[in-house]
Amino acid sequence: MHTVVVGTSGVTASDVLAVARGGARIDLSAEAVAALAASREIVDALAAEPDPVYGVSTGFGALATRHIGPELRAQLQRNIVRSHAAGMGPRVEREVVRALMFLRLKTVCSGYTGVRPEVARTMADVLNAGITPVVHEYGSLGCSGDLAPLSHCALTLMGEGEAEGPDGRVRPAGDLLTEHGIQPLELREKEGLALLNGTDGMLGMLIMALADLDLLYRSADVTAALSMEALLGTDRVLAPELHAVRPHPGQAASAANMLAVLRGSGLTGHHQGDAPRVQDAYSVRCAPQVAGAGRDTLAHARLVAERELAAAVDNPVVLPGGTAGESGSGGRVESNGNFHGAPVAYVLDFLAIAVADLGSIAERRTDRLLDKNRSHGLPPFLADDAGVDSGLMIAQYTQAALVGELKRLAVPASADSIPSSAMQEDHVSMGWSAARKLRTAVDCLTRVIAVELYAATRAVELREGLTPAPATRAVIEAARKAGVEGPGPDRYLAPDLAAAEAFVRDGRLVAAVEAVTGPLG
Repeated sequence: MHTVVVGTSGVTASDVLAVARGGARIDLSAEAVAALAASREIVDALAAEPDPVYGVSTGFGALATRHIGPELRAQLQRNIVRSHAAGMGPRVEREVVRALMFLRLKTVCSGYTGVRPEVARTMADVLNAGITPVVHEYGSLGCSGDLAPLSHCALTLMGEGEAEGPDGRVRPAGDLLTEHGIQPLELREKEGLALLNGTDGMLGMLIMALADLDLLYRSADVTAALSMEALLGTDRVLAPELHAVRPHPGQAASAANMLAVLRGSGLTGHHQGDAPRVQDAYSVRCAPQVAGAGRDTLAHARLVAERELAAAVDNPVVLPGGTAGESGSGGRVESNGNFHGAPVAYVLDFLAIAVADLGSIAERRTDRLLDKNRSHGLPPFLADDAGVDSGLMIAQYTQAALVGELKRLAVPASADSIPSSAMQEDHVSMGWSAARKLRTAVDCLTRVIAVELYAATRAVELREGLTPAPATRAVIEAARKAGVEGPGPDRYLAPDLAAAEAFVRDGRLVAAVEAVTGPLG
């Protein structure tokens, strides 16, 4: 099994995906263990001093003005975890919780949080054992980090609350730790706070969305090309020299993908026959421009994610050296605002907007395929015997409903802010909410692309006497083997659409094309 080694300098997106989705094991580097021990020495020295230090010997948030004596500090750390584990609603997905915990471990191992090495080891042990804390949908405002979700994870490390075992059953966390030989943590100064104060949930969901959208944008280029082919459109609009004069890299990549799919097609360019037209509709002609803008949005989101992956998000942080703020034996603890989720929240919302637009243009192409007045010779609704058969009429209804949902999900969460903690935390990012709705949007987009695939493959097959591109033929052959049925009399459509969705979601659509064209960009 693949092993991810966590050091002091952050992790990669591939590391996150390996742990969250692939179940990779986790080891701590010697460098990380040494950094943990060094920063803990600073915290221990500050804890022994009479002056209050935020997060070490004080309350939290609006209660930070109270100095907490040594005899109550372990209780203080336990209490912050217990009181902040206040989520509600359905459980979030296992992969989200694993990403959340792994990214918190990444920050802990940076040496800026002041926790003991055994805290990091316990986090790694829980992940390696396949134990997944129960984390709820609601509870994070995305400022001071994803507090409630991270608190439910920290509760498991203490042997409290509920968690899912490797067998998928939810049980008391303490029982699961015992079964796997993991000693529950007894938290000390600052450790409870250090486990809660990060943007790890929203970042984990961003990284997984980026991976999913990378596949979906390539898939959308394929289905756009198939629709262009089925509509007898011209591929001249995909010429590289046309896209070079407006040098957006995403646009050029999308056009190149479509051109690769259509290479060798006997259908494109036939629109000057019986029903001549000067130009194709925008949904066909401008497909690279719309998909390309989304690709460039993805590139910006990746840049933000990479910066966050290299960051240590905590408040306060433990810094070496003295002078500013509270100083102790070789270091100091400083409050900061790095826990604010705005950088991540914004790009999560940007992606939701791009996803909605990509779904919208795909639906317009599907509708055009089904409309006899605009499909250039295709039967109404691609039906076998129109009037007796309804064809794909209601498949397009379903696609339209999904696009309507995408438009609602595109409303930015980050434009909202709800003050909390007696106005101490008076501006929040709502980044967790942005991430949750983006996950839903990614699912909807997958289905929208699947419906276009279903319609476009059927439409191409109905163009008798014309030979589709080799890549198109490969898609049709693979789709039919996957249970995505072709033209014929009306039948129960839901299973066909589910098969098309699975064909897109698991990458078989793109794989079928790339077996002919080589890798798509």
